[in-house]
Amino acid sequence: MCKKGSLKRSSTTATLLALVVAVANSPAPAQPSVIQPGTDLSGSWVAIGHEDALERGPGPYAVDYAGIPVNEEGRAKALTWASQDSMIERQCMFWAAHYIVMGPWPLRIWPETNPVTGRTIAWKIGAWEDRGLTTIWMDGRPHPSANARHTMGGFTTGVWQGNDLIATTTHFKAGMVRKNGVPSSDQETLTTHFIRHGDLLTVVAVMDDPVYLTEPYIVSTSFRLSLDGPPLAPTGPPCIPTYEGDPGNGSVPHILPGQNPSIEELTKLYGIPREAVLGGAETMDPEFRKKLKDKFVLPEKCTRNCSPPVAAPPQQPAQAAPPPR
Repeated sequence: MCKKGSLKRSSTTATLLALVVAVANSPAPAQPSVIQPGTDLSGSWVAIGHEDALERGPGPYAVDYAGIPVNEEGRAKALTWASQDSMIERQCMFWAAHYIVMGPWPLRIWPETNPVTGRTIAWKIGAWEDRGLTTIWMDGRPHPSANARHTMGGFTTGVWQGNDLIATTTHFKAGMVRKNGVPSSDQETLTTHFIRHGDLLTVVAVMDDPVYLTEPYIVSTSFRLSLDGPPLAPTGPPCIPTYEGDPGNGSVPHILPGQNPSIEELTKLYGIPREAVLGGAETMDPEFRKKLKDKFVLPEKCTRNCSPPVAAPPQQPAQAAPPPR
């Protein structure tokens, strides 16, 4: 028979045990989202212009889909494209969300915090002339339903994995994955990685498009933190339509199927076979070069977008003859 003291101790022990189990099984309280070293993306980031300069500056060749896993439908649509964005009414239309890695523009990034808790609820990427404001929600909110409204910027949520901010964007409108008409659909899911290394920011975009791509398409670009100049404004300069070759007669620039005049351009300039120029998932693999080995003909001379000529060594001044003795 137990004494009263032992019964009391047993009851206390059982109560403490039950409390420990309850605490262990209860959800952990939300931790304040404090910006840690390596995860602070705030600042003005300047694009490094020499990286894929042709792609981001004047634009790629009219028919150059190499390295893009485009399917037959996407290829057919791209071959009918003819600078429709030069039309006055289209010049100020924003690009799709993946333009952040396609364009040449800088980035202004800052956190949005809860004034009471100090938690970072979102990261903001400022708008530019042809790119809307991007909000990366960090507070765990879900993405909208598939039937929700699509915008050019889309809806983005983010999560940190180490010093890698992984942002997932959905619900954005159709656009282009390359500025020569290779299309993207409004069903695309964009996964963007923001990785900081000191004063460098690497942005890697992974595009999954079930309509026009057979595999994910990956594009990366780099930015450098601006420490000397004034900070960038949250919005860039306004878009002002101007003449860009639009005939102004109400017609939409287009190319009829099978009549693209640029389909042989890269073959004539650089000897690249047409099957590589027209892209597809196979052109992403290094092994594809072996398949083209016997078809590639090295051009006699590079005539466009060539490397600058090697400068001649400076001439040494002629030495004066020694005076006669």
